Parts: sequence; C-alpha cells; structure tokens
Amino acid sequence: MAILTLVYGQSGTGKSTSLRNLPHDKTAVINVSGKPLPFRNPMKTAKTDDYAKITAFIHGEDAPPIIVIDDFTYLMTDEFMRNAKVQGYQKFTDLALNVFNLMKECIALPDDKTVYLLGHSELDANGNEKFKTIGKLLDEKVTLEGLCTNVLKTVVKDGKYYFSTHNSGMDTVKTPMAMFEEDYIDNDLYEVDKIIRAYWMMPEV
Repeated sequence: MAILTLVYGQSGTGKSTSLRNLPHDKTAVINVSGKPLPFRNPMKTAKTDDYAKITAFIHGEDAPPIIVIDDFTYLMTDEFMRNAKVQGYQKFTDLALNVFNLMKECIALPDDKTVYLLGHSELDANGNEKFKTIGKLLDEKVTLEGLCTNVLKTVVKDGKYYFSTHNSGMDTVKTPMAMFEEDYIDNDLYEVDKIIRAYWMMPEV
C-alpha cells in the first residue's frame, strides 16, 4: 500500500514549486494541465488528464517510487468542462466515481511508493478551508482527505513559502502523531518525502 499525501492551497502559494528538489530519476509528474513546471528539472513527466492513462502510467513497470499528480483539482475540472452541456446529475456521479477509483488505484500501489496529489483550496459553508472538489458527492460521501495519510496546506508568511503540518481547527490538515514537530516547514516536497519514508520505515530514494 502506497502512502498518499494531499497538498492544497491557493494558486501561487508554492504547490508546484515544492517539487523543485525531488530527484528527477526517482520522480514522475503527471502534468494534468500540460503547463511548464515553475523551475528547470528533467524529471519524467506525463501530460494527460485521462484517468485510464494515469492509472496505466502509475502501475507501469518503470514507474518511479515518487509519483506526483499536479493538479488534481484540474483533473476534476477538465472532466466537468468536457461534460458541461450534459444534462442531469449522472455527470457528477461519473466524476466522483472516476476520482474515487483513481485514488484507490494510487493506494493500491506497492509499499515503496509515495504519491502526492496537488490541488487548490476552497472554503466550505462553515468557513473551513479544504481541498477543492466538484460536486457534493465527493464532499458528502467520499471526502478525499480521508483517503490520504497526510494532508498539507501551503502557507505564505512574510514572503516565505511553507507547508502547514498541523490542523488549525479551521482546515483539513493532518499528519501522523510525531511525524512533524513544527507547525510550519519549508515547502520542499523532497524533505517531506524523506520524513514520510523514515517515519513508515520505507526504502530511501
């Protein structure tokens, strides 16, 4: 079983930039929107928003130990917009099922894999910050954060970019007990990956 980490935040707060130090020979990025990463790094990249292709890619024999889907929110948005003119609620059911099944496929990856799902944030009806989804089915029946071991939120303070590691009472951030001592850490996903692998006694990369 792979370890899933959800990373969410507003646009421009350091989600994609957090990939900058990941080892290019041990990382694969599924680039949903196809836009260039905000740094130079020759890591393996697959440009697609097709669920079947993503599933085949992550289960491929040459799939590396670190897998990133950037941006998971746009994976949902792209599907919704493709079916925007379709009447009825079936499109929302299909979307929720596709997202749920893909996350289950990620969880089912081998024990040496870490998967990072990057996406945007939104406020719910109570003013709590959460991962942005489309349709009530994903929020009310699934809750994507519940399928992930870790949930990090991007934070910008005094011009510096961080990950929030502990729940504020007004968000869905979560990490296992004693994994992180500090409430805010540098937005370096490679350092996060090292900590996750050490905590769960996974192979180093």
